[in-house]
Amino acid sequence: MGTKEQVLAFFEKCEELKSCKFIMATSKIKDLLKCIVNCPDIYALFAEVTKNFDYPAARAQCLVTKTDGGYKRSYCVLPQQLGPKLAFCFCLFVEFDRETIDFNEFLRIYFPEDGSYFASYHAFCNTVVQGLQDAMAEVFSEELGNTAEPINGLGVNSAKSGLISAIELSISEEKQFLAASRAVPEEEKEGGMAMLTQLCEAVKNQNAPLINALICGYNYFVLYYKCVSEGIATLIQEITSFEQLL
Repeated sequence: MGTKEQVLAFFEKCEELKSCKFIMATSKIKDLLKCIVNCPDIYALFAEVTKNFDYPAARAQCLVTKTDGGYKRSYCVLPQQLGPKLAFCFCLFVEFDRETIDFNEFLRIYFPEDGSYFASYHAFCNTVVQGLQDAMAEVFSEELGNTAEPINGLGVNSAKSGLISAIELSISEEKQFLAASRAVPEEEKEGGMAMLTQLCEAVKNQNAPLINALICGYNYFVLYYKCVSEGIATLIQEITSFEQLL
C-alpha cells in the first residue's frame, strides 16, 4: 500500500470516528490507532513528531481552564504548528485508549456545549479530529495531489477549517456566558441559545446569508438585554474573516 493509500485509509478511520454514535467513540479511536500502526509511512511520521515531544507541557497549554469573575470555563485548543499538533492529538488519543483520561469526563469538561454528550462529541470531532485530518492533509499534500476538493469529507483549506474551530470555541464560550448572565430573564435565554446553536450549524454548512442574519439577530439580542460579553467582538471578527473565505 502506497503512501497516498495509507493516508486515505487514515482519513477513512477519521471519518468513521466523526460519524459514529457517541457510544462507539472509544472503539473507533482504537481503530484509528491501529490504522497508524499498520501504515508504515504514517507510523514513521508519528514516531518522528512524538520523539522529543513534551506531552505534559503541551497538555497544560492545550487543555485550558480559566476563571472569569468567579465563573470557571475550560476548553481545548490545538497547537498551531504541524508537528506539535499531530503529536498532541496522537498522545491524547492514546490516553483515551489506555483510559488514563476518561473520555466522557473529558468531553464534559472541555466541550460542554449545551450539556449533552451528543453536542459535546460533535464539537470534539470538529476541533480535534478535523484538526488532525487537516494537519495530515497538509503534511501529505504532495502525495494527495493538488486539489481543492474534499477527500472523504475532509476540507484541505486549513485557514477555513481553523476559523470554523475558532468560531465553534467562541460560540461555546458565549453560551456559557449567556447561561450565567443575570441580565437576561431565564425564559428569554432559550432564544439566545437557539440563535447561537443555529449560528454554529450555519458556519459548519458555510451558509453565508444565514450566518449574517443570525449574528445580526444575536447582536441585537445582547444589546437589548445589555449583556455584552468580552468575547462577542472576537466572535464577530472571526465570522467576518470566515465570510471573506466563502
